[in-house]
Amino acid sequence: MKKCLVLILLLFFGFKGFSQDTRAEYEGGNAVFAKKFMEMLYAYVDFQNYVLEGKVTYLINIDKTGKANRIDVLPKIKNGEMFVDDSQYALKKVKGKWKPATKDGVAIDSKYIMKVDFKSNTYDHD
Repeated sequence: MKKCLVLILLLFFGFKGFSQDTRAEYEGGNAVFAKKFMEMLYAYVDFQNYVLEGKVTYLINIDKTGKANRIDVLPKIKNGEMFVDDSQYALKKVKGKWKPATKDGVAIDSKYIMKVDFKSNTYDHD
């Protein structure tokens, strides 16, 4: 019971980094970023190397200067490290700048969460 209480307290106080006044926003809007990122993903990632079926969540770190500098993928997938590296490369190919998130008028690091539903690119032959 004590472990649960300590864990809950740590989780409650550990997320202050996500507290922000304004969220990070891509120039032209986040929908524009999502479209450009998906174009680069399909251009530079060979999806035949990965088993992608269903929803994938991208966690993209936006730093204080407005640069998308790190990406993580959930849930973990087969050949996941290579897929994250390929996704990171596609992220670098997206041109444009982010307006960083702010807290109390000061730019802060933040996360942009993007959910993608990948459909299977394979089919059965008769």
